[in-house]
Formats: sequence, C-alpha cells, structure tokens
Amino acid sequence: MHTVACVVQSGFAPFEFGLACEAFGLDRSDEGIPNFDFRVVAPDPGVVPANLAFSLNVDAGLEFADEADLVIITPIPRESWDAVDERVTAVVRRAVERGAWVLTVCSGAFVVAAAGVLDGKRATTHWRYAETMARMYPLIEVDPDVLYVQSDRIITSAGTAAGLDACLHLLRIELGAEAANTIARRMVVPPLRDGGQAQFIARPLPEAASLSLAPITDWMIANLDLDLSVDLLASRAHMSPRTFARRFKADYGTTPAAWLGRQRILRAQRLLERTDLGLDQIAADSGFGSASVLRQNFARALGLSPSAYRARFACTPEAVGAGVRSTREGVPDVAAAEPRSLDAAVA
Repeated sequence: MHTVACVVQSGFAPFEFGLACEAFGLDRSDEGIPNFDFRVVAPDPGVVPANLAFSLNVDAGLEFADEADLVIITPIPRESWDAVDERVTAVVRRAVERGAWVLTVCSGAFVVAAAGVLDGKRATTHWRYAETMARMYPLIEVDPDVLYVQSDRIITSAGTAAGLDACLHLLRIELGAEAANTIARRMVVPPLRDGGQAQFIARPLPEAASLSLAPITDWMIANLDLDLSVDLLASRAHMSPRTFARRFKADYGTTPAAWLGRQRILRAQRLLERTDLGLDQIAADSGFGSASVLRQNFARALGLSPSAYRARFACTPEAVGAGVRSTREGVPDVAAAEPRSLDAAVA
C-alpha cells in the first residue's frame, strides 16, 4: 500500500477526518515507517464546509482516488444518507473492483452501503445509526457491537475514535504489528482495543464496578504460555467462574477466551517479527501449544500463515538484537510492548 485518498464531502466531521490524516498522512520515516502518498480529495474541489464553523480548501478531485491503494470515506451528515453522491459511490465500486482497500469511519459506512459493495457482507457503523443502516440496507449484516469489521478488503468502523482502531488494524496488516505499535505509541493510544461498542452504550454499571480486573489481565499477559481456564482465572480473582465471566464481559465487552486469544496472537506476531524462534517454540511461548494450532488461529485471525507473516514483517537481525531482552528461560520479553490491560483502552 503506497497511495491513500481521503474523501471529504460537504458536512464532513473534522475529528474523523483528522484521525485519517494522523494515521496515514504523517511523516514517520525517522522511525523506519514508510510514508504514504496521502491526498485529500473531494467530488467538487475547492471550499468544502465541515459540520462545524469552518471549511477546508481541497485542491484535488476524485481522479486520484481511482488510482489509490486505499480509499478512506469520512462521515457524511444524516441528511445525505438518502442521497449519497453517485460520483463517490462510483469511486468506491471501482476501488473494490480493482482490489484496493476501502475504509470508512462512522457514518461513512452509508456511502459504501449505497455503492452496493457491502450486500451479503458484515459491516458496522456508529451504534446510534446501526438500526437505520440495517433498515435501509437489509442485505447487509450490520453488527452494532463491534469497533470495526473487515469484510474482504472493505473495513467499516464505528463512531469517532473507533475509526482509529480500524486504521491501526489496516496498518497492522500492511506494515506488521511492530510498525503499527510504533505508530500507536506516537499517537499515545493503545495498539489494539478488544471488545466493542457495547462498552460505550449507556447501561447500568455492572455489580462491583469499583473493583478492577486489571491485575488479572496483567497476570494473564505475563503467563500466556499457561492453560488459563476460566476456573483458574476466577479463582485468582476470588470469584465464581460464572461471576468472573459476567464481570469480564461487562468490563471489556468480550469473553475471557476471546480476549486471551487476541493477546496470544499479538505475542506470536511479536515473536515472529523480533526473533528467529521456531514455530513450535513460538506456539509454546504464546500459549497455542503446537505449531498446527498456532497456524490455524493465525490464519483465522490475520488471513495468512505464521511463516508468510514472518517473511513479510521480520525485523533485521540488528533490530532484533536491540529490541528484545531475555527473561525467564530465554523467552523474549514482549509483553511490555503490548497493552497490559484494557482499562486504559476503554477509558
């Protein structure tokens, strides 16, 4: 991925536009991150008003979007949902046809839905708009509970900051976990948030909400190579398994098993990038047990094999030597580069 077109239309949302600029438009070559040819485009170049009291002067039309490796669709105002600009939907259709990435933020999903390329696929948008989208586009499986959805090479994201999660997801696919983590650190955000929009929908506080499961999630990350059953975790938390599972889902928006699986994938990614350990050792260190189980989970989560991932994203031997320090029994200390818990992520 080398070229990125960010499409803005009248009434665009400044924050969502800004996060696309932040994720793909900044020069981070001083940290070894490749630059993208990032351009802002509009159906009608010139002054494009935001949904607040200012405008943006856009020089480029949609022609560049027809050549871009990634087309980003920023949110459009509610009054435009029933009359999406056909010039933009045509750009989206052509992007999908030629195999480019398409990424939407918040209500930008309505543009891609109007293009017809999400029919029969799963997608998301802001939880406040999900019911409307499902009603307008019954052929789309609208999931209101997730931060983002990838269907083939189309990524739709939920409201506001979830767009940044989607951007980091794509950067992780294209550049690798190490580069995505570097970008996240520069932006002072978690590299990855688990859970979904259900965390942010108004609901009664869970029982004992003042208690924190952060010590448990810290311990889980430090012991990914162990058999971490719900019974064991509940015992450490001094709860019944049923209460622990309910509290974990309420706090983090996902099950303990799903959260743990994501952390193990992140550990495996880091080891593949930063070490020359064999797959059996990586599987053991990340808690998958065997190379075959690692391959199965890796392919399901990332769409490629661990060997293919290593071939694409392995760091240089010099970087490995500088970036990995030994811990117990020679296992590299990789947890410090990953989220220690989701408390900060969902704050």
